[in-house]
Amino acid sequence: MASTIMQDTDGREVGATADKHPFLVALGERARSLRARRGLTRRALSERAGVSERHLANLEYGVGNASILILLQVSEALGCSLAELLGDETTRTPEALLLRGLLSGREESTLQRIRLAVADILGEAGNGKASRIALVGLRGAGKSTLGRLLAETRQSPFVELSAEIEQLAGCSISEIHALYGQESYRRHERRALEEAIARHPRAVIATPGGLVSDPTTFHLLLTHCLTVWLRADPVDHMERVRAQGDMRPMADSKEAMHDLEAILADRSQFYAKSDLQLDTSRQPLAETFRLLDQLVEASTETEHA
Repeated sequence: MASTIMQDTDGREVGATADKHPFLVALGERARSLRARRGLTRRALSERAGVSERHLANLEYGVGNASILILLQVSEALGCSLAELLGDETTRTPEALLLRGLLSGREESTLQRIRLAVADILGEAGNGKASRIALVGLRGAGKSTLGRLLAETRQSPFVELSAEIEQLAGCSISEIHALYGQESYRRHERRALEEAIARHPRAVIATPGGLVSDPTTFHLLLTHCLTVWLRADPVDHMERVRAQGDMRPMADSKEAMHDLEAILADRSQFYAKSDLQLDTSRQPLAETFRLLDQLVEASTETEHA
């Protein structure tokens, strides 16, 4: 890139480029804005952050590529999060910042109540939630098997969301990932769920294990469906997948189990947002279904009371 010399607001010369990267320009603007908002000179910020004034000048003018450690030092000195400095969506307006400050440090149960209240204000609260049962959990938890049984008992349609995604995309899920990528798959997943909700006032829906990875889609599910987390021990998850004829997870048994445990640990905090939970490892299928049917029936009776 061609370089020129310009003076900063303090009268010092700083390097600039004729063709600076838009991200670095935006980052510099945020750094200047945050510094100004706190009433700090560049020298004062330099002393607080332990970063040279020239480094700060380069950062603010979008010149060069500041290391992540320098950005961390600057954010700490400014008293803001690294996300805010980098451009987190939740920091773009004063109201967004005020909301984030209001939510900071709140307990999870309080945040849940706030989320539901906001959904109600925005007109996104679901009606007749108890008539739509959604089963969530990792593959091998029993969502399809138990879902079909539950749908038959409740005389409701059974929706296998993975099949709906494939029908919508016109190809298999593995092909969606291979040809179009993860982002495309998530879009198809959300649209398939939206259509299932719109078409079925009553249904039992078996969801893909990774649906909780998209907060917007998971919120849609939580809002419009009575959700049940079907839990199972990692070993049971693995054995049930093998029983379905898929031997790929066992190509490297130790590594596969480690990955499965890590995925389960990461997703559990989201699965736990479900209305109900049932451990499918503790009893045979018939007894598991009986317990599931009882859980759902008790919950729907409570909502209709």
